[in-house]
Amino acid sequence: MGEVCVCKKLIPDRSAGNVVRVTIEPPAGPPAARLAPSERVHHGDTVTDEYAWLMNKEDPETIAYLEAENAWTERATAHLAGLREKLFQEIKGRTQETDLSVPSRKGGYWYYTRTEEGKQYGIQCRVPVRPGETEPPGDGAHPGEEVLLDGNVLAEGREFFALGTFDVSPDGNWLAYSTDFEGDERFTLRIKDLRTGEVLADEIPDTFYGSAWSADGSVLFYITVDEAWRPDRVHRHVVGRPVAEDVVVHHETDERFWVGVELTRSEKFIVIDTQSKITSEVRVIPADAPASEPLVIAERQQGVEYQIEHHGHRFLILHNRDAEDFALACTSVDAPGEWVELVPHQPGTRLESVDAFARHIVLSLRKDGLTNLRVITDGSTDAYDVGFPEPLYNVGLSGNPEYDTTTLRITYTSLVTPESVYDVDLVTRTMTLRKRKPVLGGYDPEDYEQFREWASAPDGTRVPLSIVARRGVVRDGSAPAVLYGYGSYEHSIDPYFSIARLSLLDRGVVFAIAHVRGGGEMGRRWYEDGKLLAKKNTFTDFVAAAEALVRKRWTSADRLVARGGSAGGLLMGAVANLAPESFAGIVAEVPFVDPLTSILDPSLPLTVTEWEEWGNPLESAEVYAYMKSYSPYENVAKRPYSKILAVTSLNDTRVLYHEPAKWIARLRAVAPDGEFLLKTEMGAGHAGPSGRYDSWKEEAFILAWILDTVGAASA
Repeated sequence: MGEVCVCKKLIPDRSAGNVVRVTIEPPAGPPAARLAPSERVHHGDTVTDEYAWLMNKEDPETIAYLEAENAWTERATAHLAGLREKLFQEIKGRTQETDLSVPSRKGGYWYYTRTEEGKQYGIQCRVPVRPGETEPPGDGAHPGEEVLLDGNVLAEGREFFALGTFDVSPDGNWLAYSTDFEGDERFTLRIKDLRTGEVLADEIPDTFYGSAWSADGSVLFYITVDEAWRPDRVHRHVVGRPVAEDVVVHHETDERFWVGVELTRSEKFIVIDTQSKITSEVRVIPADAPASEPLVIAERQQGVEYQIEHHGHRFLILHNRDAEDFALACTSVDAPGEWVELVPHQPGTRLESVDAFARHIVLSLRKDGLTNLRVITDGSTDAYDVGFPEPLYNVGLSGNPEYDTTTLRITYTSLVTPESVYDVDLVTRTMTLRKRKPVLGGYDPEDYEQFREWASAPDGTRVPLSIVARRGVVRDGSAPAVLYGYGSYEHSIDPYFSIARLSLLDRGVVFAIAHVRGGGEMGRRWYEDGKLLAKKNTFTDFVAAAEALVRKRWTSADRLVARGGSAGGLLMGAVANLAPESFAGIVAEVPFVDPLTSILDPSLPLTVTEWEEWGNPLESAEVYAYMKSYSPYENVAKRPYSKILAVTSLNDTRVLYHEPAKWIARLRAVAPDGEFLLKTEMGAGHAGPSGRYDSWKEEAFILAWILDTVGAASA
């Protein structure tokens, strides 16, 4: 992208083997997208889409237009080049570039990831467990290290690189891994013999995330997708045999459902998990008999979700059958059938997942907007919650590949506490800090404060906000602020630490998360009240959060920037129309801003599976009218708008690039006095640039725009 965004363009001279610099004229103004009206008619409603031509990714005019937008964005932000570089160096300078994760034990090895200064990607490694060794190796060089996979070697010469699957067989002899070099999340699966280092000829293209090994490592289960990028088939591959001989173990024909595959922690069962947004069905195959027919644990029942975990003679079942916030039951391994209650439903305590160990069960849960872990000793009613002192935090399991263990590895973080890895002794209930992510440059958490505030939505619902600021920030309305939000799919944006965010906080910027409905922060009802025909609650909750920040003197509307991505980008687009006066600027990353057009097209990735989240506007006139009433693209009007920065990626499979491209084009045409920028990564996917240095540069670009928008660029 840099080649089209600067006034010096590099043109390779292949005959001479060098590079010639040619001066080109910078763009005089933002590009004007050509008009090519296209009509659609649904439920008697005719809609004209004058920018539908941008949906054709193969059209050279589309690429030229996106590159012209990039060039204009570069020119419009050229005055921030120095600040961008400063911010990048701050992020880089606070990060310990050569580092390694806390090793996790599996079988006879300790597994870990390390990074090296100057290298973009992690390096996956292991070392043998030494006789009598019970503690993980500490920082520093590990004698006998074996490099399993070096992302830097795999990514050499590529603009993008991502791993999909990384799965070591139970005997430690084989590694299944998959790579994506485009950003479209279509992976090529390979198998490496860890005894010899040889990568086998078993190469399988167009696979999805997820895999599972048989007990003896001779068979690998993997997933492929259909034309709409829906994972719909589970295959069985015999290592060393031609891929053409692979058997489809399960084919999900209902387009609402995705399939997944994994090996239980006990390594006794292959689990085929079939899920729609609101319904589940799980099948199992004995790992020591991989050619067996899958056994259904419980037939799908519309609206009933469940997940399983193997635990000795039983399957644990976390479910919402007559239990809105979920309950825990079990059934026999030998003859799955009746569900026997273990942990009853408790309204207000959302059980999110269950993990089984030889002598313990661990429930991940949330209550009062905070995550927690509950440990249950097998064979007793003895249970306890792992406690934490901070008022705002996020905790979850980390790794834990071993089944027969009394040590639980967890990750803990907060708005002021860097990611911290603890080992919890499940017998003595003591916690040992194994590592806290280093923050260089003298970071002191005491220099910052975190707060819980509440906003009142139009219907009276109390909406929580998590806030962090540098200690001593004056609450007189003068401080700039960023308000982040998401609010879909029951996905929670829990308090988290960010090195990059320090560059805002140290310049006096307040950072807040609005825990709006549609997410899962306050339980299942919180999600239900922000989806389908209640979706607008997500948007009005966010506006209420912004108003609360102003009312409580954290900031003022002319110094507040909203930020969100993906479905959170829909939130950004909606509030841009709903309450532009509440924000000085809006950052919309890979934003879902043309949802009605996408959800009307079942051939697009994700559409059919999304109908249970948004509704089906093809069949329902009510859903159609409701979605049209909030769709950002449909509701662009000639009115004052906040400044808007939209960031997208050409190869994004989840939210296609043309949604923000069309949105910005229409905004610029309909509201010509607005300041609208579009930045497209021409070789990336939904998560943006893949290398860590490239990601830091992208973040520095966004932070510089935010600081400029709130008048703090010189701070």
